[in-house]
Amino acid sequence: MPEKESAQESPDAGPALHHTAPLVAIGLTCGIAWAAGFRGYMVELAGPASTFGWWGTFGAILLPGAAVGGLLGWAEALRRAGGRPGWRWLALAPLVFAIAPLLMPGAVGALLTQGLGGGAIAVALMAIGGGYALSRRGPPWARLLCGLVGAALAAALALAGPGIAGPALAITEPRGAWVAVLAASFIMVLALASSIPHRATHPR
Repeated sequence: MPEKESAQESPDAGPALHHTAPLVAIGLTCGIAWAAGFRGYMVELAGPASTFGWWGTFGAILLPGAAVGGLLGWAEALRRAGGRPGWRWLALAPLVFAIAPLLMPGAVGALLTQGLGGGAIAVALMAIGGGYALSRRGPPWARLLCGLVGAALAAALALAGPGIAGPALAITEPRGAWVAVLAASFIMVLALASSIPHRATHPR
């Protein structure tokens, strides 16, 4: 997780970030693409019961995806500029995925009584833990623990199809195997992006 800033990351590090806007724009685009694709995975799980709404789809999924992507793009810009105090806290950017759905009316009650929205929290935790595990920073035991927990959650997500949508999404069926690969690859991509705030900075 975020650690004490290194000597390279002094308070005056990277005051002029001329490359910030392009990297943030790339992050926004990638975040929207990721969220839109992950919405397709959710459609596969829900099947015919899947519905689309302006807030549920755009406000709770696509907008958080854009925010997370933009924040991680900003983190990459700061990393290339040598970092600055507190910039590694951007490793918590995936929490936006967990917070946004809870802003919907009745979402907190549905989470506590029915578990609805728990998947978004799991995705955020997998991203944060996976990013730290891939970072090569911090104690090896902590990274190993985060990696094991993240991998277990990712496996549970990838294999959740039969339990939610029935035998049609069993891993032994072509469609079920595709859904499992889709979920696992999305989580891996998000974890790789979430490792950006942990990576070594460029010398100023």
